[in-house]
Amino acid sequence: MSLPSPWRADFPAFAAFTASAQTYLDSAATAQKPQAVLDALLGYYLEGAANVHRAQHAPGERATLAFEGTRRKVAQWLNADSPEEIVFTRGSTEGLNLLAYGLEHLFVEGDEIAVSALEHHANLLPWQQLARRRNLKLVVLPLDAAGDIDLEQADALIGPRTRLLAVSQLSNVLGRWQPLAPLLALARAQDALTVVDGAQGVVHGRHDLQALGCDFYVFSGHKLYAPDGCGVLYGRRRALAQLRHWQFGGEMVQYVDYHEARFRPPPLGFEAGTPAIAATVGLGAALDYLGAQDEQAIVAHEAALHQRLLAGLARFDGLHLLSESHTAMASFVVEGVHNADLSHLLSEQGIAVRAGQHCAMPLLRRLGMPGAIRVSLGLYNDGDDLERFFAAFHHALELLR
Repeated sequence: MSLPSPWRADFPAFAAFTASAQTYLDSAATAQKPQAVLDALLGYYLEGAANVHRAQHAPGERATLAFEGTRRKVAQWLNADSPEEIVFTRGSTEGLNLLAYGLEHLFVEGDEIAVSALEHHANLLPWQQLARRRNLKLVVLPLDAAGDIDLEQADALIGPRTRLLAVSQLSNVLGRWQPLAPLLALARAQDALTVVDGAQGVVHGRHDLQALGCDFYVFSGHKLYAPDGCGVLYGRRRALAQLRHWQFGGEMVQYVDYHEARFRPPPLGFEAGTPAIAATVGLGAALDYLGAQDEQAIVAHEAALHQRLLAGLARFDGLHLLSESHTAMASFVVEGVHNADLSHLLSEQGIAVRAGQHCAMPLLRRLGMPGAIRVSLGLYNDGDDLERFFAAFHHALELLR
């Protein structure tokens, strides 16, 4: 059974991959783009690029309508209460740094920020550095044996001095959905703000942020089949109202003189300078494309691929999964084989996977590993991709052992 992908033909990159004998299994790092997104990018430039919001001419109006149209699409995709709760960023990393600087005034010495032991550097370093600047305590929530944030220990660690909880929705290394509902409830009980890093999670299924109940949610466009250089920060209105401006320049100004200025409220007040207009238009096209697909069919296809990946890996002696992943990826090590050597031999055979510490160095160190191989899947992957990977993997191990 080949497990064909009915969406593969929508992604022109795979024709190029086939021509060059490449197999792409690195979608957790960045996803390929459907033709609809490429058309939107080219259409924006072909019709005449213009800046948004400021111009009164036709090209500027057209760009503004497309740009703000994406804001409405994102709000609908996330079930936000209003498009005004959607701030455009240049990616998850910028969104998280925006929060760390914009919320800094709320903390006093001795306050606590809680993160988990599995966080991507983008959801660790901004809070680590905020803690250093303000003499705060960074509390690291440990994991249980399965690779989930340990709720019993989290209950003990999230306390009266906790002012903010920042956790990933889906681990980019372990591939496990984290228990957000009880974690967010623990934080709300202490009146702490909650931040969810949705960079990995937003790709797999639709997520109702009103039901989830977090204060902030961030994601990057490039993992969601959209262009790079664009991202989203969602914030509840009452939470956004607590943010202070962190970047300054054009667009976000209501009034400015040489010695004073007043700034716009969210979202425009946090979008200083010329945004990534074309990429944002492309994000809107990606959401249109995904919204036109059968969501349950995508979920079923990714689940079938995931199970085939896990079953195939189980056939290799000495291979150890970092965890039993929930969806679309697997991270592993092989006894006596360095992940960099294995990745190199796979690459020589045209297999694109990710090796190393996956921007989660503290997690890999805690697991006692110098690095790991990660195979990650998109809706465009098929069973033949996995068979080529397994064959190349077997050959690489024969050379390395």
